[in-house]
Amino acid sequence: MLGEFTVYRKPTRDEQRLIKHLVSEAKDFTLPDDWAEKLAVEDMDDGGMGSLKLVVQGLAEYDREFGRQVSECQFADADDINVIASLYVDQKGNLFELDIWKTNFDKLIKIPACFLPVQVEQSQAK
Repeated sequence: MLGEFTVYRKPTRDEQRLIKHLVSEAKDFTLPDDWAEKLAVEDMDDGGMGSLKLVVQGLAEYDREFGRQVSECQFADADDINVIASLYVDQKGNLFELDIWKTNFDKLIKIPACFLPVQVEQSQAK
């Protein structure tokens, strides 16, 4: 539609710290050395949970599509509700999306200083 454009911004310190953590935990994935300085984000319409579209500025433009998940972590929000953060890349391996899911679907209050690996609960065999 005419007049529509994407507004990217620099990530906040907390967002940057979370994304850097997820990048450091990613397997079979590399980025240019200066990716953090060139990172721009766009808020996603997720009810305030904090998900972001990601783009590393300076890359050639192309129609981006979901590629794969490269890492995830979890943390407790300030109200002790569990939050899972997942990092996705596009079909060419470039940063694509930071998905943040607060398990009660409320708005994210604050990204904490430290993160944990995602714990998968095993169902109890009877």
